[in-house]
Amino acid sequence: MEQSYSDKAYRWNRENYSSKRRFVDIWSFVLTFMFKVWRYNKSWSYPGGVTEAKQAARRKAQAIWVRNTLLDLGPTFIKVGQLFSTRADIFPSEYVEELSKLQDKVPAFSYEQVETIIEQELGKKIPELFQSFEPIPLAAASLGQVHKAVLHSGEAVVVKVQRPGLKKLFEIDLQILKGIARYFQNHPKWGKGRDWMGIYEECCRILWEEIDYLGEGRNADTFRRNFRGYDWVKVPRVYWRYASPRVLTLEYLPGIKISQYEALEAAGLDRKLIARQGAQAYLHQLLNNGFFHADPHPGNIAVGADGGLIFYDFGMMGRIKSNVREGLMETLFGIAQKDGDRVVESLVNLGAIAPVDDMGPVRRSVQYMLDNFMDKPFETQSVAAISDDLYEIAYNQPFRFPATFTFVMRAFSTLEGVGKGLDPEFNFMEVAQPYAMQLMTNMNGADSNSFLNELSRQAVQVSTTAFGLPRRLEDTLEKLERGDMRVRVRSIESERLLRRQGSIQLGISYALIISGFTLSATILLVNHYVWLAVVAGLIAAAVSVILIRLLLRLDRYERMY
Repeated sequence: MEQSYSDKAYRWNRENYSSKRRFVDIWSFVLTFMFKVWRYNKSWSYPGGVTEAKQAARRKAQAIWVRNTLLDLGPTFIKVGQLFSTRADIFPSEYVEELSKLQDKVPAFSYEQVETIIEQELGKKIPELFQSFEPIPLAAASLGQVHKAVLHSGEAVVVKVQRPGLKKLFEIDLQILKGIARYFQNHPKWGKGRDWMGIYEECCRILWEEIDYLGEGRNADTFRRNFRGYDWVKVPRVYWRYASPRVLTLEYLPGIKISQYEALEAAGLDRKLIARQGAQAYLHQLLNNGFFHADPHPGNIAVGADGGLIFYDFGMMGRIKSNVREGLMETLFGIAQKDGDRVVESLVNLGAIAPVDDMGPVRRSVQYMLDNFMDKPFETQSVAAISDDLYEIAYNQPFRFPATFTFVMRAFSTLEGVGKGLDPEFNFMEVAQPYAMQLMTNMNGADSNSFLNELSRQAVQVSTTAFGLPRRLEDTLEKLERGDMRVRVRSIESERLLRRQGSIQLGISYALIISGFTLSATILLVNHYVWLAVVAGLIAAAVSVILIRLLLRLDRYERMY
């Protein structure tokens, strides 16, 4: 259920913050969330018994609660939630879906505060800088708000002004988050196989980059240069004389939001062409430049009167290093050959999978996906379906999709959804195929034979493995002699007996508790302590119900075997 908020609903919507109050608010959320996760796995917490449908409904409700609570906690947590929406290896799909909806539409701050910040940052009052300045903002977000203005030279601009006290709030919140990350890192269950401190450092880096408006201005300039040969893409020009770390002045480029399909139709624009151009613009960013818009939601893309695309908001950008393309190429060859081992090895080298002692389950998951989802023609594949399959495999596995990878997948899914809204017959993969073929051609060389290249590469790999085999055997024997190698044998029968023994011991404990409370109730009743006797009796009855359910489950388990 969605919430509506007033200014008073946000305790963080002020310039001065209490670090103690923030500590209580943040840790209250964390502890409540941990309780909800603990309760989720308890069958007694589901009226009428646990079912898969009830668990799915509870996950959905918890995800909505998390999204609304992060909005209550303010800018830091709105942005952290948006970043966590890329971590499908940590959260179930319901959480990823809800967090990706997290939009920071919050109350605006006052015009008096805007005047103060602009004067502090640019050294002059608003009338000296602008011919006119609209006091009511065009839009307000958690990090700042945007006002329309006109320069003395007559050029229409928009002025982004950062929310007052934001840096102080970030410092307080990130210090508390560091303690939370450290707690989870040391947690016996949730810390295992997770790099919580690494996630915390990544969040810090992205958050500090996003509130540096000078950095955003440089990103906008780079983005515009990358599209200088495309007359159907427009990027607002930065007015550097009116820019600072907390104030950014940009060219005013109005347009129709790309998701307002009826308005585009009414303006006489070609919706099919817009859908294709949106996909082509993103593929150009990703494959040709390696510098891409990491948050291309419909609010950040508009369509001009001439049908050209207009991009806004360059605070969150992604970069793809040149060496990553070679790793992606290796992954593509593995997928083409349906070679699960090769795909896993390439993903480990890319950093998308954290190597663990037993990689068997991961290889089986990848091989299952290759065998079951890669038989369809490339053009008929859906980005959203592929990303859902990847996220399903990644959850609770040693997959560690880097932020760049998940930003790309989320952007692809968003653009595919917008494209289908513009044109029901639109297929993102069909538009992407020529770019993918071009990438493969470039990686192998225009005049080279890719098959021969691959054959020679495999021959070199085989010879390298053969030469290294004696040394690997020697290392294995040394580990056996030193006792460094552990051999793990799994016996299903032994595990069954141990589980049965554990259940019996638990049943004996329940029986002793029932006996103790029954005896206590009897003694209290004889001594005319009726209410205390009733309480003891109720406790004994409740434990009896748990004992009966345990015995029934034990009996059912025995029949299965």
